[in-house]
Amino acid sequence: MASALPISVVIVAKNEALNLPRCLASVQGWVTEIVVLLNDTTDDSAAIARNHGATVHEQPWLGYRDTKNAALDLASSNWVLSLDADEEVSPALRASLTAFIAHPDRDTFAGAKFPRKVWFIDRWITHGDWYPDHSLRLLDRTKARWGGDAHVHEKITTQGPIAKLPGDLHHYSFPTLSSHVDKINLFADLFLKQKISNGGKFSALSAIMHTLWRFLRAYVFRAGFLDGYPGLYIASATAFSAFVRYSRLYEHERHQPPPTP
Repeated sequence: MASALPISVVIVAKNEALNLPRCLASVQGWVTEIVVLLNDTTDDSAAIARNHGATVHEQPWLGYRDTKNAALDLASSNWVLSLDADEEVSPALRASLTAFIAHPDRDTFAGAKFPRKVWFIDRWITHGDWYPDHSLRLLDRTKARWGGDAHVHEKITTQGPIAKLPGDLHHYSFPTLSSHVDKINLFADLFLKQKISNGGKFSALSAIMHTLWRFLRAYVFRAGFLDGYPGLYIASATAFSAFVRYSRLYEHERHQPPPTP
């Protein structure tokens, strides 16, 4: 593969047979290797990955941060493109990555970030809290690792400057509105674990202010209203999600069984 870019694509996945073909097809043939790390998978993800030329490994779930670092260690190239199974490299982003790798100053950077664009209900979302959502996904693994909390909000920590590239990373995170609603409870669980481990306490003022701010920021200040009804839903659901997270902390501190008759 003489024309392949010296990039290892790494993907962490669990039961992603529906999403993997699109993700893998977007990088197949122009990168040095594709590494798929599966955890507790019971569907055809492994066969699909191998059919797209990927190397498949299996690893028990260690939390977001540690599992992604385990995948990072499986790469053979220093430059690594970290993708989720429900993402897709657009042609514009591929062109940007190609230009970046060809640039003589590329090794002065520890990584590169680019906008991520979500398809939701009937359109690409291009405003509000969901866009441009610049994501640091290309990294030199000799200068960068996944850090942050072990359970949620993992982020890449780097030793060096970060380049900013044009071209969108497409994100098909919510195939249905119901799938988005399901994530509210999932991330509330992770939020609660984080707060408990950090000794956080419930505050009614924080719950109210965070809820109001999340709606105003998404819908007004970041022009979510320009995304039509989906923009209104996203801003409202984002605010509600914040309210649920803080309410879960209240429940954790105050929950009592009902009185005995």
